[in-house]
Amino acid sequence: MATKKRSSPISTTSSKYGLAPWLAIAALVLVLDQLTKITIVRLFSYGESLPVTSFFNLVLVYNKGAAFSFLSTESGWQRYLFTALGIAAALFITFLLKRHAGQRMFCTALALILGGAIGNVIDRIAYGHVIDFLDIYVRNWHWPAFNIADSAICVGAVLFVIDELRRVNK
Repeated sequence: MATKKRSSPISTTSSKYGLAPWLAIAALVLVLDQLTKITIVRLFSYGESLPVTSFFNLVLVYNKGAAFSFLSTESGWQRYLFTALGIAAALFITFLLKRHAGQRMFCTALALILGGAIGNVIDRIAYGHVIDFLDIYVRNWHWPAFNIADSAICVGAVLFVIDELRRVNK
């Protein structure tokens, strides 16, 4: 009589749906990112700022570089580099999601990063820069402006590290 192989509850719960839940998370991030950017562009002029709290403004700025305006003052070649990197990352993340669909935290982290990466790639292709609008500050010190895509990438990176630490400590 043949014996049935048991699989872990985590892998069967998520993997029976394959990529669908993870792509849905990425799509949600992408839609929220693009809708907020479209809204800000329609409501604000470039550089315009609206104080929301004592530490947070909405502001419309453009970033031709990467995170924290890295390489933003270069001549324009960085647009193509960061677009290519974003597309390559999206393809690799999709491969990882398919391969590890049953690992919830790992795939949630990757899905957030995927949605954010695609959101910023769309901006680079469509406008030649990324639209940023969230401005957090303390007194006169302002964190570089960012957007929903950047936030999702950062949250995904934190979840990725937590997942890895949990895996190492088992």
